Amino acid sequence: MENNAGNENPTRRTEPRTLVDLYYSVEFSLEGLDSIYQFIIYDISQRGICILIKENSAVLDKLKVGDVFDMKYYPIKLLGPTEHLKTEIKHITRENSGRYKDHYLVGLSVKEKIFPEQIADTFIRSGAQP
Repeated sequence: MENNAGNENPTRRTEPRTLVDLYYSVEFSLEGLDSIYQFIIYDISQRGICILIKENSAVLDKLKVGDVFDMKYYPIKLLGPTEHLKTEIKHITRENSGRYKDHYLVGLSVKEKIFPEQIADTFIRSGAQP
């Protein structure tokens, strides 16, 4: 019998995967705004993953802590499939100094995966085309 102690497989992870390991960016639209917004996902907040939004962005007026949105997550792997995940706004924190001065960190928490039939149902009820 071979002893593999100390020879750990480098592909084996010692910690669970996080959203930052899987996804690069997130996209969503907001009622009352005509654009679709896409943001890079960061793991810079002590409270978990977040997106950065400039303080003068119209998006900030539409976001509130506790709001839940259907967000489209883009994978790190270029050809990987996107996923729709129900996501809650956990915090909106203004950065007053440093690298992210004049930006807000908006904390995200995934609540559940949204399946294709739920996406189609949402579009049908809104009158939009998928």
